[in-house]
Amino acid sequence: MLATHSHLRLLAPLAGLLILGGCSSAPPRQPDNICSIFEEKKSWYDAALDMNERWGTPVYVPMAIIYQESGFRHDARPPMRWFLGIIPYGRASSAYGYSQAKTTTWTDYENETGNGWSSREDFADAIDFVGWYTHKTQRTNGVSKWDARSQYLAYHEGWGGYRNGSYRRKAWLMRVADKVDQRSRRYAAQYNQCKDDLKRGGWFF
Repeated sequence: MLATHSHLRLLAPLAGLLILGGCSSAPPRQPDNICSIFEEKKSWYDAALDMNERWGTPVYVPMAIIYQESGFRHDARPPMRWFLGIIPYGRASSAYGYSQAKTTTWTDYENETGNGWSSREDFADAIDFVGWYTHKTQRTNGVSKWDARSQYLAYHEGWGGYRNGSYRRKAWLMRVADKVDQRSRRYAAQYNQCKDDLKRGGWFF
């Protein structure tokens, strides 16, 4: 019995860490307010600031893109496709995680940044990926990092597709890009009101 109690005492802190880790992957409770998101998940704010310092993209642009792509769900992926409505035959693409990055593009990100241990399920890696992508969009297509609408169109269509104007044939995509732009503007207004009160720090949330 003494040995059992000792084991339990040793496992208790680990269990607490696992619980906290599980909480960290849950979507924020108030995803429509960037201040509430960063207050709830302080490590996300650290990651957003690191992204901004590294790539120069304002924090609210990647946040709006990630909201649109995954709803801040760490394991988001495209829906399964079904043959005759009963036989699954794969997903529409390899997009996965917070940023819905495709496998090939994520590999390019890892190779170019040296972030070989990255994970699409890790928020810090995901927002850094979006920062990297927006930085390349500015260099490749001349799109401002503050222009959430155009950045999203390039994010969705790829740099070549954006350059060729493929999005112009997709009215639905342009409507989605407008939504991303509106959310980015709303996040920006909110962030300007609370950024002086937000503080760095936080391992799990």
